[in-house]
Amino acid sequence: MFSLWYKASSIMNIHCFRRNVFTASSPLPPVELPSQMETHIWYLLPEEVKSTNLLNRYLELLSPCEKENVFRMTGDQLKKRALLARALVRTTIARYQINQKVDPRSLKFMKNNYGKPEVYWQYADDWSPPPLHFNISHTSSLIACGVTVGSPIGIDVEEKQRRLKNNILTFARRYFSPYEVETLTSISDPEIQHQEFLKLWTLKEAYVKALGKGFSAAPFKTFTIQLSDPINQGIHLPWRLDSELPEIIIESPDGAKKLSSNWHFALLELAGSHIAAICMKQEKTTGGNESNLMKLTVQRTIPLIEDECVSGTDAAIVIGGLTEAANK
Repeated sequence: MFSLWYKASSIMNIHCFRRNVFTASSPLPPVELPSQMETHIWYLLPEEVKSTNLLNRYLELLSPCEKENVFRMTGDQLKKRALLARALVRTTIARYQINQKVDPRSLKFMKNNYGKPEVYWQYADDWSPPPLHFNISHTSSLIACGVTVGSPIGIDVEEKQRRLKNNILTFARRYFSPYEVETLTSISDPEIQHQEFLKLWTLKEAYVKALGKGFSAAPFKTFTIQLSDPINQGIHLPWRLDSELPEIIIESPDGAKKLSSNWHFALLELAGSHIAAICMKQEKTTGGNESNLMKLTVQRTIPLIEDECVSGTDAAIVIGGLTEAANK
């Protein structure tokens, strides 16, 4: 068990890992901003953070309010995960300030009217911060942060082995649209049905988080995830999340439907153990050269210690959506 009730006095030495390795005294190496229609995914595995000294270094990065929230958690493991989530956000956002170094401790955050966290930038006469958007999601065994520039983003991760206490269809009838319930009902294999349920849930969760309105303002039953044929503009049946771009169809109370084609999705298998859904909004450009491809760069990280780009490896397998692998 890791105890977070005290601060260690020793300083971290250099840790040798397989990829980029940092020292305790070196600043966070800067990272290039995501390009248009690019999403950066940073994830960490809590079980890989085993040093109490490192946990206390993370604690020093947090604001007094964040520290209070961490210590309010019951049990060391919950405290640890809350601490890692805040440390991941702070160290990640700080690295994108290419022309001006930003101390992770100095970052301030606010929430929109629906409670979605955002960076509260402090402007200066000689510096304007980039229009970064971020979103975070976590389970007991993985924490992920998505970053975009100029495009709202939502991310959701779920363990592939997550099981519901109730029957899947009973649960789906409570939260999903009739079309989605019908789709799940048509799947006879229980394991396939379970995996497709998780994909659908993460896609819907990512969309709501990208909207920034929260579940209460955008209930899952008010919209449907469907797959649109990019050539024939038709709806595929049966449902196949492994081949086509999921698009959002908003169903109004009177039954009318509005296709929201400016939202783009990707489904990933992360670390071999999790399903991750990413939703980002495609902002219109003056050049008119919008692409339907979402470019993904995936990094496994231990903040302040090491990074490893896992794009295109077995640790980050794209299983749905139109995406383009990043060459980094």
